[in-house]
Amino acid sequence: MTEDTTALVLALATEIAELRAALAEAQELLIETAVDAGEMHARLEEVQRELAVARADHDAWMKQRSI
Repeated sequence: MTEDTTALVLALATEIAELRAALAEAQELLIETAVDAGEMHARLEEVQRELAVARADHDAWMKQRSI
């Protein structure tokens, strides 16, 4: 290999290593985001159930009040 070829191969290897590190970091962030989204979805479902109960209680109270 010539000196230029060696330098090019080294530069490419360095860039590939940097890109792999960036990809690993992005994958880790994506996993964390997916976990957070799952937790938020579960909480949203819980709040929706609580809201349904509150609405039913409110409707029953309004119906009783009108009697």
